[in-house]
Amino acid sequence: MAAVDKYNVESAEILANSALAAPIYEQLLTIFPTAAKYWRQYVEAQMGVNNDDATKQIFSRCLLNCLHVPLWRCYIRFIRKVNDRKGVEGQEETRKAFDFMLSYVGADIASGPIWMEYIAFLKSMLAVNTQEETQRMTAVRKAYQKAIVTPTHHIEQLWRDYENFENSVSRQLAKGLLSEYQPKYNSARAVYRELKKYVDEIDWNMLAVPPTDSCKDQMQWVAWKRLLAFEKGNPQRIDSASNKRIIFSYEQCLMYLYHYPDIWYDYATWQAKSGSMDAAVKVFQRALKALPESEMLKYAYAELEESRGALQSAKKLYESLLGDAAETTALAHIQFIRFLRRNEGVEAARKYFLDARKSPSCTYHVYVAYALMAFCLDKDPKVAHNVFEAGLKQFMHEPVYILEYADFLSCLNDDRNIRALFERALSSLPQEESIEIWKRFTQFEKTYGDLASMLKVEQRRKEALSGTIEEGASALETSLLDLISRYSFKDLWPCSSKDLDHLSRQEWLSKNIGKKVDKSALSNGSSMTDKSTSAPSGVPTASLKVLHPDTSQMVIYDPRQHHGTTVPSNTTTAILAAPNLSNPMATVVGAASNPLSNPIVSMVDGVSSKAFDEVLKATPPALSAFLAGLPSIEGPAPNVDIVLSICLQNDYPTVQTKKATSLPSQRTAGPAPSTSDLSGSSKSHPIPSNSSFRPRDRQLGKRKDQDRQEEEESTTVQSQPLQRDAFRIRQMQKARGGSASQTGSVSYGSALSGDLSGSTC
Repeated sequence: MAAVDKYNVESAEILANSALAAPIYEQLLTIFPTAAKYWRQYVEAQMGVNNDDATKQIFSRCLLNCLHVPLWRCYIRFIRKVNDRKGVEGQEETRKAFDFMLSYVGADIASGPIWMEYIAFLKSMLAVNTQEETQRMTAVRKAYQKAIVTPTHHIEQLWRDYENFENSVSRQLAKGLLSEYQPKYNSARAVYRELKKYVDEIDWNMLAVPPTDSCKDQMQWVAWKRLLAFEKGNPQRIDSASNKRIIFSYEQCLMYLYHYPDIWYDYATWQAKSGSMDAAVKVFQRALKALPESEMLKYAYAELEESRGALQSAKKLYESLLGDAAETTALAHIQFIRFLRRNEGVEAARKYFLDARKSPSCTYHVYVAYALMAFCLDKDPKVAHNVFEAGLKQFMHEPVYILEYADFLSCLNDDRNIRALFERALSSLPQEESIEIWKRFTQFEKTYGDLASMLKVEQRRKEALSGTIEEGASALETSLLDLISRYSFKDLWPCSSKDLDHLSRQEWLSKNIGKKVDKSALSNGSSMTDKSTSAPSGVPTASLKVLHPDTSQMVIYDPRQHHGTTVPSNTTTAILAAPNLSNPMATVVGAASNPLSNPIVSMVDGVSSKAFDEVLKATPPALSAFLAGLPSIEGPAPNVDIVLSICLQNDYPTVQTKKATSLPSQRTAGPAPSTSDLSGSSKSHPIPSNSSFRPRDRQLGKRKDQDRQEEEESTTVQSQPLQRDAFRIRQMQKARGGSASQTGSVSYGSALSGDLSGSTC
C-alpha cells in the first residue's frame, strides 16, 4: 500500500483476505497494530502449520494490546492443544492460562462463553483424593460466583447453571449461598441490560484510523464516550477493584480510537485522579508511541511529571519539543522559560532567554512573553522595557509586536513614549500594514488626548489611509460616524441603533457611489456589506450584516377566521395598497391567496378599489372568473380536490384553436355548487339572496344529476372517439372510479365527451 493511502480500509481488507505469507501480515499490523482480527488471522495461519514458536511470539506481541474475546479464545485453544499431552502438569498450566485470560477479558460483555469453558474445564480436572476434590469444587464455586456478578450476554444461563451446581452439592448449603448472591446477580443483570444499549452502538469490526470528518467515525467516537461515561457511573462500582472495568473499557476503546489524542488524555488523567500516577505515566508513554507528533500529549505528559516532582523527566519532554517547526518551537521556548521560572528560578529563565533569542526559530512572541513575565512576576519594569526595546530592533515590521509594546507602556502610564512608539512604527511600516496601528493611535488619542490632538491624529489617519482599499477615496471626508466613534465608550453610544444602522448604510453608499448598485442591495442592509469596506474605528459593523424583513408585506394568519368574517382594514390595505402594476398577475394571485377574504368581496369593504380595478382590466377573463369562484379556505393552503372540481364544473371562457377538435359538450345551468357541497363538509354557508333555490329543488336536482351520472358511467371508453391525451384519459377514469366509491364526492364527467356533471351524490 502507498504511504499516502496506508490507512485505506478497503485496501487493507483486500490485502488481508489475500494474505498468505508473514510479510503481508507484518505490513498490515504495522499500520493497524490494534486490529485484533488481523492478529487472529496471522496467528491462526501459524497454528495451521504447527509453528508453535511463531505462534507464541505473535501472542506475546498482541494479547495485552488487543482485549478481544475471539483472539483470546484462540489463545486458550492453543494453550490447551499444547498442554493436553502433559497430564497433571499440563492441566495446571492450562488453568493458569484461563486465570490469565479472565483477568484481562473476563469483564467483556461477550465473555460468557469463556466463563462457561473455564468452569467446564475445572469440572473435568481429575481429583485423586478428597482434598483435591474439595479444592476442585471450591474452584468451580468461585468461578461461578465471579461469573454471575459479571454483566455478560450469558449471565442468566450462568445463574441457572450455578443454581444446579449448588443444589447438586448440598441443598442446605445452596439455600444460604443462593440467597447471598441473588441480589448481586440481580444487580449485574440490571447493569447488563443498560450496558447492552451502549455496546450495541459500537462497530467491533472498525479499524483504528486517524480522526476524520466522516459521520461514521464521529458516531463511533460518541458511542465510545457514552460507554465510558456509563462505566464511570456504574452502580456496581463499590470499591477500588471495580476500576478494572473502567480500565478494561479504556483499553478496548483504544483498540479502535488508537489515533485519538483526547482518548489517551482522558485515560491518563483518569488514572492520575484515581491515584495511580505510575499507571498514568505508562498511558502517556504508550500515547506518545502511538502519536509521536502530538505536541498536546507531550505538554500533558510534562505537566503530569512536573506535578509529581519528576522535574528531569519533564525537562526532557520540553527539550524534545524544541526541535519542531518554527512556530511550535517558539511556543516551546516560551513554555520552557515558564517551566524554568517556576522550578529553577529567575536566573535560569533569564539565561535560557538570552540563549533562545539567538535561535533562528525565535519570534517576537518569545520577547513579549519574557518581558511580561519579568514585569508581572518579577516586578521589574526596567527589564521588561529593555526586552521590548531590544525586540523592537528586530520586529519593527510586526504590527502585533508594536501593539503589545504599546499596551505595556499603557500599564506604565507612559503616554509620551506611547506616542513616540506609534510615530516610529508609522514611519517605518508600509501603508497596508499600518491600518491597525492607526486605529490604535486614534483610539488612544480619543481616550487620553486633548481635542486638538484627537482631531489632528484622526485627520492624519484619513490622509495616510486614503489610498488603501479598505478606506477608499471617501476617507478624506468627515462623517457623523467619526463623531460617534469619538464620543462612544465600550457598548455605550451617543445614538440609537436605528440611527447607527442608517449612518452605516450611508457610509456604504458613499464608498460605492461610483459603482452600479443593485436595487435589492438598497433595501437590504446585509447585501450592502462589502468585504472591501468597513465602518470607522470604534463603530460596530454587526448592524450591516443583519437581515431586516419587510414587515409591511406580512399578513397575520388567524385560523379562527371563517368565511363571512369581517376582514380588518389594515390587512386588506396591506394587500391592496401597493399593487405591482408591472406584474398585475402577481398582484391578483397575491390578493386571491389571502386566506381571510375573497378579493372581490374585499373591494366592497370601503377600501379604495381603483388600484385593483386597474389590475383587473389587464387580467385575462378566464383567470378573473377563476379567482372570483375560489372559495373561502381555512389555513395557508386550499384543498386541491375542491379547486380542481371548481375548475371542471364552472363555465370559464375558452379560446378555440384551429387544431382543436370540436366535441359536443353540455354545460350545467344554474349556480355552481357551494364549497361545502363539493368537499362534503357539513359547515353552513350563506345562500345568495337573488336565488330562488329551495331544498326540494335541490333534492330534485340531485336526483337528475344521479340519473345523468348513471348514463355517463354506462358509456364505455371504447364507444367514444379516441383522444390524443392518454394521460388525461387515465386520470379521469381514476377520478370517476373514486367518485363512485365515496359519498359526497364530485363527479367530474366524461373526459371524452366533455360532459361536466355537477351532481353531488
